[in-house]
Amino acid sequence: MLPSPRMLFLFIFLFSAGALLAGVFIEHHYELEPCSMCVFQRVMFIGAGLVALAAAIQNTGAVGRRIYAVLLLLVADMGAALAIRQLWLQQLPPEEVPTCPPNLDYMLDVLPFTEVLAIVLSGDGNCAEVAWTMLGLSIPGWSLICFVLIVSAGMVQLVRR
Repeated sequence: MLPSPRMLFLFIFLFSAGALLAGVFIEHHYELEPCSMCVFQRVMFIGAGLVALAAAIQNTGAVGRRIYAVLLLLVADMGAALAIRQLWLQQLPPEEVPTCPPNLDYMLDVLPFTEVLAIVLSGDGNCAEVAWTMLGLSIPGWSLICFVLIVSAGMVQLVRR
């Protein structure tokens, strides 16, 4: 009843591309500026899509399929973790929201990359702002649902015979 492994990887690629395009559409249609965590979630959608596309193109055997599935799970889990962190920031009372760091270009000029990455991934006040909702869920809520679906499909690829 399941589609072939190749078709499922292709579907995961198309789903990731659709999630990414939805985010870009929302950004431009509602004139929203994505925060740093939103940008990194997009990077994770791109990563998941590229892993799935490579798996679909290569069409490996069982061992290769499992390797691609593990890579897909790693990328999608990182995206889900970012979405969960942003959802947590969004539910904080205003007085507990972290302050916004300096501009990213400035931080890259004066700080080591690992420190910049840690600051960006921890989120800031911009990441706590809820600028758009649909059916009561903000953008990271929908991203989390998408990442959970990608993880689920990756688990199917990992355990299927």
